[in-house]
Amino acid sequence: MELTWISIAASLAMGSGAAFLFIYAVKRDWMRNIEDAKYQVFWSDEQDKPRVKPTQETADGSQSKAK
Repeated sequence: MELTWISIAASLAMGSGAAFLFIYAVKRDWMRNIEDAKYQVFWSDEQDKPRVKPTQETADGSQSKAK
């Protein structure tokens, strides 16, 4: 029973700590423009992909007959 109370206290402490950290971040304006980070990650991934010329199979979804 003692371990149950310890785990409940630990989970309440972690939950309240996360809530206070979130409130602190919002008050400090750390969450002002989170969309910018999303697009930076997205476009950096797009630039890393190699450019390949689409084949007939990828262009219209048909299967190639010569294998």
